[in-house]
Amino acid sequence: MDDARAVLERLDRIAELDRQDAPAGDLLVELRGLVRDAEAWLRAEPETHGAVEALERCRSALDVEDREVALLVR
Repeated sequence: MDDARAVLERLDRIAELDRQDAPAGDLLVELRGLVRDAEAWLRAEPETHGAVEALERCRSALDVEDREVALLVR
């Protein structure tokens, strides 16, 4: 239950940062944390029901974001 709560709290922080038009870097830090929290939650759950695939899609999306941010910064 703590793992699920961590994910929900992280989602709330991300939503708040988005409402505040926070810098992309701040959002990216929280998104990476969300993936870590989701991984912990996934390890605690006996049945994943597609969660593994969803988590992989999140990892892939963050990888794309990293490359896009790097291109914008240069």
